[in-house]
Amino acid sequence: MPSNDQQNTIDFTVDRNNLYREESFTDVKVAAIRRLTPVKSDGSNDDGREPIFMGQTQLMTPSGPIMLQSLLDSKTFEEAMEKFPAAMQKEMDKMVAESKKKS
Repeated sequence: MPSNDQQNTIDFTVDRNNLYREESFTDVKVAAIRRLTPVKSDGSNDDGREPIFMGQTQLMTPSGPIMLQSLLDSKTFEEAMEKFPAAMQKEMDKMVAESKKKS
């Protein structure tokens, strides 16, 4: 059995081959899109890797806000905005289906 020292040890080493610069965009209504741009360890753009786009929104419920989040399979910010509505709808449908299974 591992000692307490071994259980509490976490590797905080930065993965210098998997760095991204994060930018956030919002319409201040419903859409929040994060663009993660690959960068090299010196902070310059890493053009050998594709950016990652994540969409987020919140639904207000009687119990409080629920966050929806989805990867937006996009190469450009424009494409991410176009895919946002369908991605959020899919996540909401999945959440509703999971909720019905539990009740």
